[in-house]
Amino acid sequence: MAQTSSDAAPLQHKGRRSHCCQLLHMLFALLARDTEHFDALSNEFRSEVELLAKIEHRNLVRLLGFVDKGNERLIITEYVPNGTLREHLDGGRGKILDFNQRLEIAIDIAHGLTYLHLYAEKQIIHRDVKSSNILLTESMRAKVADFGFARLGGSDTDKTHVSTQVKGTVGYLDPEYMKTYQLTPKSDVYSFGVLLLEVLTGRRPVELKRPPDERVTLRWVFRKYNEGSVLEMLDPQMKESVNGEILVKMFGLAIQCAAPTRRDRPDMKIVGEQLWAIRMDYLRNGRRP
Repeated sequence: MAQTSSDAAPLQHKGRRSHCCQLLHMLFALLARDTEHFDALSNEFRSEVELLAKIEHRNLVRLLGFVDKGNERLIITEYVPNGTLREHLDGGRGKILDFNQRLEIAIDIAHGLTYLHLYAEKQIIHRDVKSSNILLTESMRAKVADFGFARLGGSDTDKTHVSTQVKGTVGYLDPEYMKTYQLTPKSDVYSFGVLLLEVLTGRRPVELKRPPDERVTLRWVFRKYNEGSVLEMLDPQMKESVNGEILVKMFGLAIQCAAPTRRDRPDMKIVGEQLWAIRMDYLRNGRRP
């Protein structure tokens, strides 16, 4: 059975604060991990955190350190002041994200995950990619956060997956991972596909208050996409027009990422490259008056 991580937003502060207070806010943006079977997992926890602490990428929340004492295991991260992507999609931060901002955010996330999968000292699979785990800076750059469920990938070059207990968040979980317990970077790709649909439509992965045929956003999008109704899926809060060809490419990429089987999903590096190409098309002729 899947275990879900906390959706709690990071600590926020308003107005001017002393440098000391800013550091305190930063230090207390904590990600707690399970304490079950602590003694057996302590060494594994320590080695994983020490590895994560070496990661430096502008699209990943920086880990400052960790606490490993008694039955307490905490990860300490940098403070990112502008809330979560989900808050912005909900309009909780005032101004609604425009299409260009959403596209840039998607590219940032793809770059962060690509780094974890391909360029970190050892491959890292995030396992909990979702809108509430994406933090935004004041300049609207995206940072992937919450490595509480992160897992090292296979250490052997010929090992294609890691067998592990299923963890993540309902609605974003790779169905093949849930079925086989085999974790690969393509599990993050699936979650990213669901997240990309969330960015485009403004809808959560599951919305029970919707009509029955719209409650699971992925299924609703797949049906509307096949009907050729991509414009109807765009978040109505944006109040802007976007070239239909751009939307077809964006929704098509998201659907491909969220394919039921991992062999049909692209790697995150390819996803990032395709998003960058879409961005170039959008800047050239994607905007509509």
